[in-house]
Amino acid sequence: MSITDYTPYENMSPFEIKDGLIKLAKRNAAKGAHAFLNAGRGNPNWIATAPREAFFLFGQFALTEARRAMDNPVAGLAGMPQPGGIAARLSAWLEKHADAEGATFIGNAVAYGTKTLGFDPDAFVHELTDSIIGDNYPVPDRMLVHAEKAVHQYLMWAMCGDKPPKGQFQLYAVEGGTAAMCYIFKSLMANRILKKGDTIAIGTPIFTPYIEIAELEDYALKSVHVRATEENKFQYSDDELKKLEDPAVKSFFVCNPGNPTSMAMDAGTRRKLVDLVKKKRPDLIVLTDDVYGTFVPGFRSLMAELPHNTIGVYSFSKYFGCTGWRLGVIALHEKHILDELIAKLPEKELKALDKRYGSITLKPRELKMIDRLVADSRDVALNHTAGLSLPQQVMMTLFSLGELMDTEKVYQKACIDICRQRTHRLLEGLPLNVKPNENFARYYGTIDFEFWLRKYAGEEMVEWLKKNVHPLDLVRKLAEDHAIVLLNGGGFDAPNWSVRVSFANLPDDSYEDIGRAVRAVARGYFETFKAKKTKA
Repeated sequence: MSITDYTPYENMSPFEIKDGLIKLAKRNAAKGAHAFLNAGRGNPNWIATAPREAFFLFGQFALTEARRAMDNPVAGLAGMPQPGGIAARLSAWLEKHADAEGATFIGNAVAYGTKTLGFDPDAFVHELTDSIIGDNYPVPDRMLVHAEKAVHQYLMWAMCGDKPPKGQFQLYAVEGGTAAMCYIFKSLMANRILKKGDTIAIGTPIFTPYIEIAELEDYALKSVHVRATEENKFQYSDDELKKLEDPAVKSFFVCNPGNPTSMAMDAGTRRKLVDLVKKKRPDLIVLTDDVYGTFVPGFRSLMAELPHNTIGVYSFSKYFGCTGWRLGVIALHEKHILDELIAKLPEKELKALDKRYGSITLKPRELKMIDRLVADSRDVALNHTAGLSLPQQVMMTLFSLGELMDTEKVYQKACIDICRQRTHRLLEGLPLNVKPNENFARYYGTIDFEFWLRKYAGEEMVEWLKKNVHPLDLVRKLAEDHAIVLLNGGGFDAPNWSVRVSFANLPDDSYEDIGRAVRAVARGYFETFKAKKTKA
């Protein structure tokens, strides 16, 4: 990366700029003065162990069931697990393997599914067994029956604070939150809900791809940014929310808690938004990406408040430490505005959609949006082989059941405490005193040089900074001088002279070093400013 001319990088995603910063940081670390610290990516450095222990042990049981159906040990060939009596066989098998890690979890999970969720024992155990083997296509293709019910129950806790709205959400199991984003954009366009040239609102700062995808020629959407500022504790002000009253705005895309801010919508802001939609914009489509919600105790998603209008996106990756598993869901309430909007399309467009989906149903106009998403994710023609792989759905089910069984929320408290401790260490390294905020997830942090220099050094210093320092110089200096990789905040439509730090992926004691490095860079700018001011 050039140390002087940043122009070529101004339109690049911060996730791509990161690669150049990593090279600079590693070059610095190779000299031995600093350790390489990459806090630019949000992959957590912890994992949920109990559901994984159960997963790998259950695979052994599943193999015994496969061999029970057909066994050719010479050829290494077995059959397909059969449902009759399988729950009793699992119980007997677990007694023989009672000391194995994961055995107790499996027994408790099956008991929870049958006693609390009302599953038929054989049907539930067979779904897990056959699915962990992965010997069938997903049926139903949208999501396995028991998996959907277990994940639905988990979402009612994770997204709705155990106070769900009336009715059911229908889920589509997908390959993480990233796949959910791609499928939703594609299907909204395919179903004429959004069209090229339409206007959407984006709650910023936000995960960069939401901005970038909308601008692609595939979609060519116009964007109105509804900004949450640091001065307003990263909440949307009344004036910003007022932008949503414009009927030209078809949809509002938001990350809650935010990325890179990690700030969840507070109750007052959420109330204002809900009131606006119900009274002034009942036609507004709201997409809420809530992957960090579980890091805020008692979190309540817009899914819970506006189920009729909201497309819910949730990924298991951050909370359970499973980015490599690619586990996520799209959630639509059974009574959803998208189905109503499709039904109201002009006859010409309905006929086009009849043709689009006519190969998969005799009544295309009765096809719900959640099932259109499934079909569109496989270009309709491959709808019959759609769906998330079955072993992935088993892992998702076990993660969900594990959290549901943890009534004391021991796991959640431990995850939150990791992020809290690391945030505290960063602030000690800066050093800064920041008032506690119950809406702060602490998964990421945004350090705004402009905001803090204005507070501690004055407006003149800020004006000098903006005139003489390119925003990308902040992350370059951290990489080149301190072997530390952070992401530039401007790439998320956060303040230009800000950086994003991840509290998820480095050892605890690294964060004091990051805080000291950020302070050193800021001090360097301030000393340069003072020297030039004195010289003048």
